[in-house]
Amino acid sequence: METQDLLSKIRRIEIKSKRLSQNIFSGEYRSAFKGRGMSFSEVREYQLGDDVRDIDWNVTARYARPYIKVYEEERELTMMLLVDVSESGLFGTVERTKRQLIAEVAGTLAFSTITNNDKVGVIFFSDRVEKYIPPSKGRKHVLHILTEILRLEPKGKGTNLSQALIFANNVQKKQCTLFILSDFIDESEYESTLNVVSRKHQVLAMQVFDPKEAELPNVGLLRVQDAESGEIAMVDSSSERIRQMYRSYWERITARMREALTKYDITFTSMPTNQDYVPALQRLFNKSNR
Repeated sequence: METQDLLSKIRRIEIKSKRLSQNIFSGEYRSAFKGRGMSFSEVREYQLGDDVRDIDWNVTARYARPYIKVYEEERELTMMLLVDVSESGLFGTVERTKRQLIAEVAGTLAFSTITNNDKVGVIFFSDRVEKYIPPSKGRKHVLHILTEILRLEPKGKGTNLSQALIFANNVQKKQCTLFILSDFIDESEYESTLNVVSRKHQVLAMQVFDPKEAELPNVGLLRVQDAESGEIAMVDSSSERIRQMYRSYWERITARMREALTKYDITFTSMPTNQDYVPALQRLFNKSNR
């Protein structure tokens, strides 16, 4: 990608993402994503109805009247974006590829994070962990993330979400929010890893797909190539049997994903590349807040 074209794309994503994060998602973000827990704030005199388990006995003994410890939510959190950069992300039959949509959503999430004074990091993955950007704050950091999403050339072609989840669990010792952005075209056994990771972290997911992946159009003989394996084949799209096989393959991928995410109580949504992602992201935030 040419430098000028890259900068132009980053600038467009930044303008849209900042507007969304400041004007639309600010309240939903704070309510959807949990902090790390409760931290000590101060002590005050005991009042009728207070929990006796919060009594600070040292201060109580010193002043000869009961005092309790007051806690507040420790708001600052870390969001770790798990970004799928496998070859299948380059597929696109409408105005943008899956990778480009992922970049826009990631940008919106990243700007929402720093707007709320939280940290954001990224794990780029294909069939391996391609790159890790540790969590940090600030506009410069977010622009670095966007640049890497758009220009990163992965070494792997396939998808292995399980490896990315294991890596995230190892580098994030404290509880954080893991946000998966992927098409979930994945042969790895990610279900068991999701089970382990979701016990420690808050996990959300967005499946990004192209409409032509869900339904093969009837346009006659097609020369197709699997982006991840490189395999090339001729397909007769006018055949109802072929179109049904194609449809069934996609339904199996999606059903597997939905079953795994639902089983482990992970909030998720599916997002086609030909639709506005804002309503889908709002629904995701609202579902996460329930």
